[in-house]
Amino acid sequence: MDRLIEQIADYVVRDISWSEKTLETAALALTDTLACALMGRDPAEHLLGPIVPGTVVPKGSRVIGTDLFLDPLLASFNNGLLIRWLDYNDTWLAKEWGHPSDNFGSLLSMAEYKECSTGELLDAAIRAYEIQGQLAISNSLNAYGYDHVFFVKVASAATVTKLLGGSREQVAAAVSQAIVDLGPLRTYRHAPQTGPRKSWAAGDATARGAQLSWITLQGEAGYPEVLSAPKWGFNDTLFELHIENPLHSYVMDHILFKAKYPAEFHAQTAVEAAVQMHPDVVHRLDQIDKIEIETHESALRIIDKEGALHNFADRDHCMQYMVAVALLTGDLKESDYHPPTCEDPRIDLLRGKMQLIENPQFSRDYLDPHKRSITSSLVIYFQDGPPLGPLKIEAPVGHPERRAEVRPLIDQKFTSAYQQCFPDRDPVSLLEQLHSPSLFNLPVKELLTLLCM
Repeated sequence: MDRLIEQIADYVVRDISWSEKTLETAALALTDTLACALMGRDPAEHLLGPIVPGTVVPKGSRVIGTDLFLDPLLASFNNGLLIRWLDYNDTWLAKEWGHPSDNFGSLLSMAEYKECSTGELLDAAIRAYEIQGQLAISNSLNAYGYDHVFFVKVASAATVTKLLGGSREQVAAAVSQAIVDLGPLRTYRHAPQTGPRKSWAAGDATARGAQLSWITLQGEAGYPEVLSAPKWGFNDTLFELHIENPLHSYVMDHILFKAKYPAEFHAQTAVEAAVQMHPDVVHRLDQIDKIEIETHESALRIIDKEGALHNFADRDHCMQYMVAVALLTGDLKESDYHPPTCEDPRIDLLRGKMQLIENPQFSRDYLDPHKRSITSSLVIYFQDGPPLGPLKIEAPVGHPERRAEVRPLIDQKFTSAYQQCFPDRDPVSLLEQLHSPSLFNLPVKELLTLLCM
């Protein structure tokens, strides 16, 4: 069996006692993920529900924020796309990028179907985060034009198999099936074809991982040399897929939360700097000559965009757009990617004055495992007088270095999302339960009942 597959299978089935810090972070990640799913309900409504309208299943899983009760695989897709829809869920940045909480789409659905406790759910989530995140540390899919959700598929296939009672051999087989799948391309994330598929691609990947797990548990054989097979294996076809670090809880312990701004994470520090600059610049917009943004290489590769932006998916992956809105309003909200905000002519005027520059040190610090910074620095030059800045921010809100600021912001995020979906319900008792040690004994079915109509 290929070494990588053995590494993952051994890790998934190994008994591990997590630290209190890791479990607290996992519970916080669950709270944040549920908030994101509730916020995604209305804009993603057109993709929710059974494939054939009116289909009823006797045993299945709930869809967060709705009254839907679906086949667990379809529920995995529904919950996965809700979690990811607004690009507001937690993030991991390395050679590859991604959102480990995408795995909660299948883990929540399968844990409810299997009647697991929330403690069992969070144990699986810690492992899914680690598998996806460590793959991202060691391998760059984007360099070959493939999308990061491939790693979601691998992580979901592995952890769902264990959650459903699979053996080490079955975990390995499911992982091999996911590697055979590869794909998809990153086409839908980049100009000129940026589109809303990026909002449901992770839901598709986590559900596909669960489906491959189910297929494996029906007795389908895996492909133990899917990586190393001459000519047709992954390694000869693309590159040598590997994990270079021991698998434990590093990713969950260092996860990045989008606690304040629904912005692609490479722009978080630039947006935060622009918000701080807003009071000093909003009354001098017509005097701005140039806005210089120093940042890291990954930001330039993903979200440096000029020209027309065609939809919300284009706008929330354009650093210039996000910085412009933050300078104009002193904030950045999900609604700012839509009319009337996106029709404000001042946004494109400011975008036209922006210059993005790579700072090589920022790029090195981004990949440094001891820093993992996402640094940006803004300077605003005026037609007359001294410039404003530079204002440099290395670690945005949500970074491990700023954990103390995160919990109240995530609580606020959850409260707002819950009240948006359920205006007649009080979120206080549920939020207290999400913070309580008793959460780990709570059946996932009961938790989801409190989050559905």
